[in-house]
Amino acid sequence: MALRDQLRILVVDDMSTSRGLITQALETIGIRNITTASDGQGALKSIKASPVHIVVSDYNMPGMDGLALLHALRQGPKTKGVGFLLITGRADRAIIEHGRKLGMNNYLKKPFEAADLKSAIEAMVGRL
Repeated sequence: MALRDQLRILVVDDMSTSRGLITQALETIGIRNITTASDGQGALKSIKASPVHIVVSDYNMPGMDGLALLHALRQGPKTKGVGFLLITGRADRAIIEHGRKLGMNNYLKKPFEAADLKSAIEAMVGRL
């Protein structure tokens, strides 16, 4: 069984359009086991109920931004090893450096193509 068939990915974005675009890009590259959450708190609840391998999260979300979600994941004994891919339209140095300090595995700047998403995930887990 190919790695892409085994991966469980959670997409977190407060905008339904963005969740849909990310999900569609994941499906384009052959990943089918995808769940979604509309905010950081929902993502944490979802992961407790059904663990995932990778979280693909938007940066700019109300309440709990992507880096706050990453921080919360890294604090949990069951979630500290989850892969984390930040997607942002504001890929400035301060955000990326802070993300790396928190344990971010990779990031992707918006807008992106499915091939870009595939490359970012492969850099984290190996060839899909």
